[in-house]
Amino acid sequence: MNQLIEIKDITQRIFTIRGVKVMLDRDLAELYGVETKRLKEQVRRNIDRFPPDFMFELTKDEYDGLRSQFAALKRGEHTKYLPFVFTEQGVAMLSGVLNSKTAIQINVRIMRAFVQLRHLVIDHGELKRELDELRKQTEERFQVVFTVLDQLVSDDEEADHKIGFTEKK
Repeated sequence: MNQLIEIKDITQRIFTIRGVKVMLDRDLAELYGVETKRLKEQVRRNIDRFPPDFMFELTKDEYDGLRSQFAALKRGEHTKYLPFVFTEQGVAMLSGVLNSKTAIQINVRIMRAFVQLRHLVIDHGELKRELDELRKQTEERFQVVFTVLDQLVSDDEEADHKIGFTEKK
């Protein structure tokens, strides 16, 4: 199964919650080929490895918002307990907790997906800066055109005499 998992499939399972990129426990369990219940058991047994910046439990509002905004949690897939979400560091820590070849292979792919998303954000920032610079240059260049156009449409009589041909009387 894990040979068929593409980075694109993983990046679609990465969400931004509380301003950080995270993955849901159920998505990770599916990728690792274990039950969500078992994954959570291993995390609880090793809770010292998962400080709040590695893993946290969603609030009811966050859980409901995730389901409504992203359709990530479909109706009928209710859980008795609120899900854990794992940051990039938390996902890396999971490979040590789950300690299987599959977990290690999947973790490598997940780490690559996080890196790919980071590059997209950086590229997006660079593109925005370039567009802002282009916009600024364009505004400066067209300012001359706007000045001339303003003179053409001006009601100033002096401008009327300066532009175009005049008849000699």
